[in-house]
Parts: sequence; structure tokens; C-alpha cells
Amino acid sequence: MNSSPKPPISLNTAALLTLPPLLWAGNAVVGRLVSEWVPPLTLNALRWIFAFVFLLPFTYKLLLPSSLLWVYWRRYALLGLLGVGSFNSLQYLALHTSSPINVTLVGSIGPVVMLTLGVLFFGQKLRLRQCLGAVMSIAGVLLVLCRGDVSQVLKLHWVIGDIYVLIAISAWSWYSWLLSGSHADPPEIRGDWKLFLMAQMVMGLGWSSMFTIGEWSLTPAHIEFNWGLLAALLFVSLGPSIVAYRCWGLGIQRAGTNVAGFFANLSPLFAAVMSSVLLGEGPEIFHGVAFVLIVGGIFAAS
Repeated sequence: MNSSPKPPISLNTAALLTLPPLLWAGNAVVGRLVSEWVPPLTLNALRWIFAFVFLLPFTYKLLLPSSLLWVYWRRYALLGLLGVGSFNSLQYLALHTSSPINVTLVGSIGPVVMLTLGVLFFGQKLRLRQCLGAVMSIAGVLLVLCRGDVSQVLKLHWVIGDIYVLIAISAWSWYSWLLSGSHADPPEIRGDWKLFLMAQMVMGLGWSSMFTIGEWSLTPAHIEFNWGLLAALLFVSLGPSIVAYRCWGLGIQRAGTNVAGFFANLSPLFAAVMSSVLLGEGPEIFHGVAFVLIVGGIFAAS
């Protein structure tokens, strides 16, 4: 009998959970590239409008009055607020005052937030190795926040973008835990990933539209239309929106929320490479140290 240990997840599942961080890192870099052309909340709304149009031919029946979407509208309104309306809007806001590397590194505290929410609200048990991983991840995030000067930890100066990212990660962690509750969805919607994503988009577009109206009412918002902006919208609506959300949801179903959360920490590595190539914002030494701490936290916890 073969006594070799069975891997915790298959290579296929690992690939499913690796693709979203790659696409989300690209989303952060693109968000920084187009920040002078389109306001952040408007960018998020346009992103999901494009995604809505792409999926509509396959999911239009979901919008009929007899659809179960309207029966379960409260659940999808919450998922839409957390995953579509809030998370991406806050990330785009952060990119106006912080670099893609910083945004994704600060976002690496996500597994810690997921573990905390799991213990407090979803009946998860916290283990010593998970605490060790959490401490290492937090140390890496603090190193980024103090910009590599450890002596400044007690005088930490928060860039507003860092705060936006922390709020966004809290929303995303809550969203990810809600995804694991498949029993809360009707099988007709949960059984088809396109319908499940569209149900969130329909409600999320309502939230995004309200945020955008507020942005144009309270700030000197403007849009500079060009081919670069169109290409960016096509990328963020197809890749980080449709493809990444599909892979993330399926990966959570297969591996669980806690394991999936650690894969999200690959985003800083991808963002560092992309930023160096596309933005000329190469990583600093403290970025590398922070990444080692965060990845070490992943291994310790998982």
C-alpha cells in the first residue's frame, strides 16, 4: 500500500487559486496606470458595467421577474456590496496615494483577517501555527507601513491608501467567508458560476452607481477617454472581474477559505514584477524583507 502523504490540494486547485492573485496584481498596476484618466469609483463602476454586458447574453433569464435572484436579494445585495461595490472601489482609491507594491503587500494581511473572522463568527478553531503565521504576516505589513524604517513603527505615519486597503481587505475577507456558505444560495443560481457572479453584479452595480454619483457630486471628477483607457477597461472587466472571481469562488469550494486566503499573498510578488516593468516602480529592499516575512507566515500557518 502506498503510504506517501496525500497533498492537501491538487495542482489544479493550486492553479485556480494562483490565477486570481496574478490578475489582481495586474488590476492594481492598471488601476495606477489609468488613475489620471478616470476617477477611482467611476473606474470600478465602468469595470462592472463592462463585465455585466459580457455575461448578459448567458444570464439574462436571471433578470426576469420570476427569477430567484429577487427572492434572495438580501444575500446578493450583501455579496455585491462587499465583493463588487466596496473591495475594488477602495483598492482603486488606495492607488491614488500608494504604489501597487504597497497596496498588495498591505493587502497580504488578508489571511490574518480571514482567520480572525473565522474564529469570531464562523466557528473556526485557531491553532498555534496559525498564530505564528499571523504574527509574521503582520510584521511584514508593518515593515511596509513604516517604509522600511523599523524605528518609526511607534510613530507610524499612515498613508490614506494604506487605510483604504485595510478596509478593503476586511470587506473581502467577509465576502470570502460568505462564499463558503453554499447552503445559503438556491441550487439554480449556485450551480452555474455565471448566474452566481451575475447575481452579485446586479446588486453590486447598484452600490457602485451610488458611490459614483457621490464621487461626481462631491469631487471635481472627469474622464479622459482614449484607447489606453478602453484597453484597461477590457482587461479589468474580463480578467480580474469575471475570470478571477470564477477561479476564486471555485478554489474556495475546493480548498476552503483559510487555505485560499494564503494564496492571495502571491499578489505582491506579481505586482512587484509588473510595477518594475510597466511603471518603473521597482521594489525596495524593505519590500523584499516584508515579502519573506509574509510568505514565511503562509508556510507557518498552512
